[in-house]
Amino acid sequence: MKVGLAFASSIGIDGPTALEICQRAEAAGFESLWGGEHVVIPDEIGSKYPYTADGKIPAEPDTPIPDPLIWLAFAAAATSTMRLGTCILIVPQRNPLVLAKELATLDALSGGRVELGLGVGWMREEFDALGIEWAGRGARNDEYIAAMKALWAGPHAEFHGEFVDFEPATCSPRPVNGDIPVIVGGDSDAAVRRAVTLADGYFPGEGDFDQLAALITRVRQACEAADRDPATLAINTIFGAQMMNPAEGVEQMKSIGVDRIMVPAFFFAGPGGLDRLEEFGENVVPLTRD
Repeated sequence: MKVGLAFASSIGIDGPTALEICQRAEAAGFESLWGGEHVVIPDEIGSKYPYTADGKIPAEPDTPIPDPLIWLAFAAAATSTMRLGTCILIVPQRNPLVLAKELATLDALSGGRVELGLGVGWMREEFDALGIEWAGRGARNDEYIAAMKALWAGPHAEFHGEFVDFEPATCSPRPVNGDIPVIVGGDSDAAVRRAVTLADGYFPGEGDFDQLAALITRVRQACEAADRDPATLAINTIFGAQMMNPAEGVEQMKSIGVDRIMVPAFFFAGPGGLDRLEEFGENVVPLTRD
């Protein structure tokens, strides 16, 4: 089982701090770094955040949320082996051709270490602030992924869809390994369908173990119904409540076939935080290895 450091970008804002986090996490045995995304946090939010009981986003207006791709480019230079992922990138908010170029450039610079964790967004007010249509964002997301994959597949690509339409064109560089793994985030039925049909991995937000286990079972059943081997869809899960007893949490996650635990970097923020990160590397990361 792999161990990722989720939301690492939000505790490493300035250059020296980010550098230290990246290098100490790599030395501690974390295999991946992840950055989250919100371009802006509107002052008034009526949309319900799906992962808290009260529907409120667990962030203050000034909570740092750096652009994940720029931050990961810094992380790429600060590390040598760590995978570099987004958890998550809100794909319908971006131009797919520009995003295809950005991701492929980062992948080329890092030697093929990029993973695209994506979501379709939950905060309508952010879409409004960006001037991007809220309705149909799921369909746009899926078409954007298809268009990017067409550009990554080779030169002289063309795409003709409802939301993206371009004549033969070439986008270079292209991903080192010919493609970039896609991880779909979310717990909704639509997210499960999207993960099964177009993704390499699935990243649920559910924190309760029993509900998470039921959700993963549902995902595997959806794979089988779609004639897909469930083993080909990697399961990435937040390792949050499990930090109360990490050793037990590791065994729980192994028991339901989790492929990667995503440890929120917030556990390692503040005074002594990076020392706690090293202790986690010494005491917990070895337990994840088969």
